[in-house]
This record gives sequence, structure tokens and C-alpha cells, in this order.
Amino acid sequence: MEAAAPSSSPVFTERQREIVELLAAGCSNEEIAERLSISPRTVKAHCDSLRVKLGVNRRRQIPIAYRIHTGDDPLQRSLGAAWADNEG
Repeated sequence: MEAAAPSSSPVFTERQREIVELLAAGCSNEEIAERLSISPRTVKAHCDSLRVKLGVNRRRQIPIAYRIHTGDDPLQRSLGAAWADNEG
């Protein structure tokens, strides 16, 4: 029997991408919950799922692992939006 091929990069939902972006910006679970209108417990559940998908042990490792897996900078969108808000 052949070994299973390694799985491709994990697939992320839009909500998970939002969570990663806010984690990268340094937000706490409570701050993320307030910004996304969800409970802190739901934020924790998303973080737990992201840690498993990304193979990391700590919450603070999520943005770095996300960038390694996807090539996308999780701060790029939030910084771009902040710049657009300040120029208007």
C-alpha cells in the first residue's frame, strides 16, 4: 500500500483570514470579538482551528505560519485599508 500524498496547503475561510489579520495586528481575543461582532469564545475556537491547520502550538505563531503557508502577508490588507481611510 502506498503512503498518502502530503496534503496541499490548508484552505482558509474568509472569517479565518479576518482572524489572522487581526491577530497579526496584535488584537486580543476580546478585541477581535468586538470588531467582528462575535463572542471571544468563538474567536478562541477559530484560533484553535487555525493552530491545527497551520501546525503551530501558540496563538502568536498563527500569522507567521499563515504567511509561510500562503505567501500572503496578513497585515497587508489591514494596513492598506488604514492608509486608504487616512487619505480620504
